[in-house]
Amino acid sequence: MLPGFLARAVELLLGREGRSLHLKAAGTATAVLAVVMLLGSWAVVAAEDGARGANLKTYPQALWWSIETATTVGYGDFYPVTPVGRLIGAAVMVVGITTYGMVTAALATWFVGREQRRRHHLAHGARELGEETTRALHERFDRLERMVAGKDERD
Repeated sequence: MLPGFLARAVELLLGREGRSLHLKAAGTATAVLAVVMLLGSWAVVAAEDGARGANLKTYPQALWWSIETATTVGYGDFYPVTPVGRLIGAAVMVVGITTYGMVTAALATWFVGREQRRRHHLAHGARELGEETTRALHERFDRLERMVAGKDERD
């Protein structure tokens, strides 16, 4: 059931046509982070198994550790003590920092793009209003010129 769920989640994140590049990148990074945290948790438990002073002994503890490591919270309640465990921790940190940076950039790009579209729409509306006003003024001046020309002919 879980692999099917993951496949559907990845398809939803990456599969939409017309989705912007920054959203696809953030979705891909999020999917990679989830995989790294799940596999990293398993790998760190395997690396720390039997090590002196190890405190990552169960998968739930390691999953909690990978979440706090990826988010750079790092409470210090769990940490790897072996070189291999620390290498796994470094990978989880790098992927976590990268992912949150990409997600933040994607959100910022979305907000900026939305504001640019709003401003473009306002500028387009102002341009149309200016053109309408110009046409109306030309029509009035034409009417006034005809009226003045008509009065001059009567005189």
